[in-house]
Amino acid sequence: MDPSSDIQRLEESSRGTFWDHLGAKLESLSPEGVVVTLDIQPHHLNLIGILHGGVHATLIDSAMGLAAMARKPGESVVTTNLHLHYLAPVNLGTLRVTAEVVHSSRKMATTQARAYNESGDLCALGTGTFRIRGGTK
Repeated sequence: MDPSSDIQRLEESSRGTFWDHLGAKLESLSPEGVVVTLDIQPHHLNLIGILHGGVHATLIDSAMGLAAMARKPGESVVTTNLHLHYLAPVNLGTLRVTAEVVHSSRKMATTQARAYNESGDLCALGTGTFRIRGGTK
């Protein structure tokens, strides 16, 4: 697996999708883990001025799904369970999400992710389970 070409391929396939609209960026991708970032903009905030929980959820879910895909090249995955814990508010700067697979079998992968603010403080964490569906589109 060539991480730079995999990242480029995923960036190309994300054009015009929700990921692209959100403005998230895939920083690194390997079987050991994934890093995604988001430069927080005003439209990412909720009515009280902090990052919307749905943005956290999207980034954490997506990072974990990418980690599962990196562990199983050529396979597609879908989320079956997603559990989130919101720990601290964030409203500006860059959010950094790291994700890794903690267990995988032939048909399932269990993952975990952590979201950090620009100062390195843990803001949210999640776990997820993904069904491995077979070949990608």
